[in-house]
Amino acid sequence: MSSAFSLTTPGQQADIAVGAADHAGALLIIDLGAVVDNWLTLKGMAADGADCAAVLKANAYGLGAVPVAQALAAAGCRNFFVAHVDEGIALRRHLPAGANLFVLHGAPPGAEEACAANGLIPILNSLPQLRAWVALCGRWSRRLPAGLQVDSGMARAGMDAAELAELAAVPELLEAFDLRLIMSHLACADEPESPMNREQLQAFSVLRARFPQVPASFANSSGVFLGKEWHFDLLRPGVALYGGNPTPGKPNPMKPVVRLRAKIMQMRSVPAGASVGYGRGHITSTPSRIATAGVGYADGFFRCLGGKARAYWADTPLPIVGRVSMDMITVDVTAVPEDLLYPGALIDLIGTHRTVDDLATEAGTISYEILTSLGNRYHRTYINGTGRVASVSSSL
Repeated sequence: MSSAFSLTTPGQQADIAVGAADHAGALLIIDLGAVVDNWLTLKGMAADGADCAAVLKANAYGLGAVPVAQALAAAGCRNFFVAHVDEGIALRRHLPAGANLFVLHGAPPGAEEACAANGLIPILNSLPQLRAWVALCGRWSRRLPAGLQVDSGMARAGMDAAELAELAAVPELLEAFDLRLIMSHLACADEPESPMNREQLQAFSVLRARFPQVPASFANSSGVFLGKEWHFDLLRPGVALYGGNPTPGKPNPMKPVVRLRAKIMQMRSVPAGASVGYGRGHITSTPSRIATAGVGYADGFFRCLGGKARAYWADTPLPIVGRVSMDMITVDVTAVPEDLLYPGALIDLIGTHRTVDDLATEAGTISYEILTSLGNRYHRTYINGTGRVASVSSSL
């Protein structure tokens, strides 16, 4: 599938979503074809016999779990991960009946029955979680499926060696449920030179050896690129599916997925020495034209980006000047001919010239935070990789 974004020609403001989104302050275009292509790329890298899952937690990193899951399922993906039980309940009915839907946090106390009743597979992270799941299996007289997370050195979620030894002393606990997956999580996969990657691999290999017949999952997005030793049976990518760079410092091997287009609300010409925005955050040095656009930190365009980030009109960079406010940004559009920008015209905040990772760097954060912060006021349009509209989701 082709997933290239096509910029409108100068002066042409037709867009696949404009006609249906006159009420929105900005348009978020999500290329499902690119998501599928990224999944296929990662799947193609997997070690012999290994499969590739998709992490859909946090509403598919802010892009829409249901349309993303449906596109990936149509491409053949059958293993999906969310973080919370409620995420899984909302998603389960949109997946094929035979798909596995794992809940990374497991079932919190009291949620075990809801988890099982909705066909979810909890990842058991502690002995209390495991015992609660075993108790449910007893009440239901069924060996319900579950996964098991082991701590290979991150000291976050999962059972450590002492807990596993305690578990081994009571084998009937493991026999009470259907163990589908052993997994752990890498702490420094995006730093390929970190010795911790090898240390965790060795630790996970030892812990996993207790369950030699159970499929294992270890590699996250960046972990896929560490090498096939880290792949085991199931890759578990997240941000790479959505266009984030899993190899920081190197060219991004993934296709871009999102394009964010802000709509101009107002244009004004100001003299040299004019102050722009809160706190006189910008003072013009020459006569300038300032465009106000309907995006702000309430939409996930962070306040710290004022004076740092740039928008684009076609190939022309446009500095964002002054402070980002809750609902608005101000952009210096002096470089664009006056007749080509006007209220209702669109400028790019994320797209061909400014990637999610670029914006994250300017904000002093990571692409994960940018994606998961994209607000619900955007008019979302899903395209299928050819530029054709796959579906539309109106802003709230």
